[in-house]
Amino acid sequence: AVVTGSNRGIGFEIVKQIAGHGVTVILASRNPSAGIEAAKSLQELGLSVVFRQLDVLDTSSIQHFAEWIKQNYGGIDILVSHSTQFTCDLYDSVVLRQFVVCQVNNAGVNFNLGSENSAEFAHLVVNTNYYGTKNVIEVMIPLMRPSPLGARIVNVSSRLGRVNRLGDVALREQLSDIGTLSEEIIDRTLSTFLRQVEDGSWASSGWPQVFTDYALSKLGVNCYTRLMAKVLSDRPEGEKIYVNCFCPGWVKTAMTGWAGNITPEEAADTGVWLSLLSDGMPTGKFFAERREINF
Repeated sequence: AVVTGSNRGIGFEIVKQIAGHGVTVILASRNPSAGIEAAKSLQELGLSVVFRQLDVLDTSSIQHFAEWIKQNYGGIDILVSHSTQFTCDLYDSVVLRQFVVCQVNNAGVNFNLGSENSAEFAHLVVNTNYYGTKNVIEVMIPLMRPSPLGARIVNVSSRLGRVNRLGDVALREQLSDIGTLSEEIIDRTLSTFLRQVEDGSWASSGWPQVFTDYALSKLGVNCYTRLMAKVLSDRPEGEKIYVNCFCPGWVKTAMTGWAGNITPEEAADTGVWLSLLSDGMPTGKFFAERREINF
């Protein structure tokens, strides 16, 4: 399995719990020293965890990471993707139960809490949380190995990114229509938001007013999850790739200033469950506490 941004927090717990099921996990971290220490602590518990440096903001880093995976493992089974610089988990599993292939994307970052915002922070949050996740997925999909149970991509997201939090009714309807949803529409929505942050008009344009940058970046992740599930749905049996996202909740991590109400161990549970689920595998869905919720 591959887990992005997983040297601490939710990502670290996802690595630990998946490895606890006998899966070899690649613990990916932007910071080499932090990643090495995190992997070492899990290796000392007897878990099969390997560190590899990955910066989801750097396309060459993503490409080098993929090449390393191909050379050393041939492919991956699970990708857990939460492209956050604070808690980003990417793991690659050589053997996941019998034939499960999964990627968990767990990387994310946030700066603004209320009405204040800046173009610098907005671009960093959207580029990390949305484009980082998307770029990792695009590069890793060709490496996801055929499996009778299907490969898995799990994106760590947030309820803050729900479409119904948008004030623009027409935009809500456009992003909710899976029949016409496209990558162009998602990217255009985020580009419009970023331009309005730059010119100062974002606050009166119907965007969420709390954790605004983070909410928009996770809106992108949620929409992209649904879109990729649709794009990958016509793959033949034995080559299926299931794509889902989940909200870990308000977690006691560095990102929340340790103000959350659930532990990283509890927060990781749904992501691990989606990574290892063997019966009735869903795709294109949004989960919290192992239950499907609305986008």
